Amino acid sequence: MDTMDRTGRLPVDKTYKLFIKNEFVRSESGRSLAVANETTGGVTNVSRASRKDTREAVIAAKAGWAGETAYLRGQILYRLAEVMEGRRAELADARAAAGVSTDEAREEVDLAIDRVVHYAGWTDKFGMLLSSTNPVAGPHFNVTSPEPTGVVGVVPPDGGATLLTMVSTVLPVIASGNGVIVVAPERDPRTTIVWCECIATSDMPAGVVNVLTGLRSELVPQLAKHMDIQALDVWMSSTVDAALAKQAAVDGADNVKRVKVRDSQSVDWASDEAQGLSFIEPWVEQKTVWHPVGL
Repeated sequence: MDTMDRTGRLPVDKTYKLFIKNEFVRSESGRSLAVANETTGGVTNVSRASRKDTREAVIAAKAGWAGETAYLRGQILYRLAEVMEGRRAELADARAAAGVSTDEAREEVDLAIDRVVHYAGWTDKFGMLLSSTNPVAGPHFNVTSPEPTGVVGVVPPDGGATLLTMVSTVLPVIASGNGVIVVAPERDPRTTIVWCECIATSDMPAGVVNVLTGLRSELVPQLAKHMDIQALDVWMSSTVDAALAKQAAVDGADNVKRVKVRDSQSVDWASDEAQGLSFIEPWVEQKTVWHPVGL
């Protein structure tokens, strides 16, 4: 139910919490941000994550998949797609609250579900495409195969098709076996949290996906500086967020973190070019094994 305080401020529709280790928790700081709801005319309160919340998310993400097989990862992602299908109305309503038309919201949900299915099919296949048997001038076998990087921070584009861009940037990271910490878009954090409700009611292991809501100017430097985050995927406008993107790259370099800063406006997220092996490959590391012939 909407509420109005005595000062005449806009009604508060709902308060959204952080999503850490498959649980919805308040920020330890007690802070929140107000986001306009275009459907009701009120506001939505979202938790404003702190440095301690980031640390908790990193601990959860390190457990992540906990050694599940590639085939099982695929089955879990298929289950996520099924849950999203069952909650498509809620996902569409969340997008409508951000000012998107009903038809556009429904189309975006359809595309997002299809993209989850797409990456569910990749989990036990990309390894074969990225592996190789290397020619060696000696009595040895030399084989290279991909392994997950570890904990990856993802900063999806802020604005546009929030649900589609969220799925398109997070799914290739977790499909390859990594744990992920996501900085929710400031303009539409509601959709991200509703998607997390889908994750929480699917079979996703606790800690694989963790979502922090709040200010990107606060959270991105925290992710870039954290020593237990092995990689950072930053999608930002090359004009609006140039300074923050540069700072993320500099902070990440101090701890030899793999940082990819990409222009969010350079991709047509609804196209087939916004999915596939090229989005998975940056988040794996190649392991090479030597073995003597005949032993």
